[in-house]
Amino acid sequence: MTASDPTAAGAPAAPDAVKILVAGGFGVGKTTMVGSVSEIAPLRTEEPLTVAGLDVDDLKGIEEKRSTTVALDFGRIAIGDDLVLYLFGTPGQQRFWFMWNDLAIGALGAVVLIDVRRPDASFAAIDFFERRKIPFVVGVNGFHGLHPYPADEIRQALALPAGVPVLLCDARERESCRDVLIALLDLLIADAVRQTRH
Repeated sequence: MTASDPTAAGAPAAPDAVKILVAGGFGVGKTTMVGSVSEIAPLRTEEPLTVAGLDVDDLKGIEEKRSTTVALDFGRIAIGDDLVLYLFGTPGQQRFWFMWNDLAIGALGAVVLIDVRRPDASFAAIDFFERRKIPFVVGVNGFHGLHPYPADEIRQALALPAGVPVLLCDARERESCRDVLIALLDLLIADAVRQTRH
């Protein structure tokens, strides 16, 4: 081992990296969440919505939406000195769902964002992670800061198992998004501990 060897005594260890998906339906706040919490300028693949997409994209309840993710969003956040989360936001429209399989490769967990005005927009994301046995938490994005329903009611409406955390959040606020990610990390750690005991 030489003095320039990064594994030499005294050299700082590289932080562990964890890949997390931020998923959900069209217009639920995925791009906003990644941008709010990322410590780097997020990579976005936003394109303007056009008249050509009116027959394809359902804008009911989100009429003010002007652009959409066509591939992915990417952000990064450090949790302490020894853990880095790489965040990959998925596209929401059904015609881009084929990308989810590739984006899910290597992901340890996911945040499924829900818009309570349109909960059905995120059913496919919940089903995607349940079928692949990828642990996830549900973040209920309170548009305009409003949360008209408590977390327990939302859990029942979505028929979620008791082990899936449901958190009220605001995708515009860094601390709120950070708390959702910490809840996911807690879930991943608990799952890892259970697996080592079996």
